[in-house]
Amino acid sequence: MATWNLSETQHHVLICNGGSCMKHQGEEVTLAIRAEIAAQGADRFIHTTRTRCNGRCQDACVVTVYPEGVWYKDMTPESGRAMVREHLLQGNTLQAHMVYSFKDRFVPTGLGPEGVQRN
Repeated sequence: MATWNLSETQHHVLICNGGSCMKHQGEEVTLAIRAEIAAQGADRFIHTTRTRCNGRCQDACVVTVYPEGVWYKDMTPESGRAMVREHLLQGNTLQAHMVYSFKDRFVPTGLGPEGVQRN
């Protein structure tokens, strides 16, 4: 296993590969994002991690970008490639897919289901 040097990393992309997301192209989204990062020569600046369930199954396929704290829903291979080009490389979020952004807390955009409060 590799131990990555993350000292030049500007973005960490968490790609849900939980059950619901895998039923909604999670594998294809993962591969498309990673291929676009490579095609853009951005491997040093963008690190990706496959996760298990992120707890927003109705939003499948879910992709989260840090340090911004942006949560994307309904991601497809095409929107994943666009996210790399537009958000990660140009700083323009994909508004149509954004379900949460982070200010001093996570702020819903109103595009996804409200969800239930954790106790």
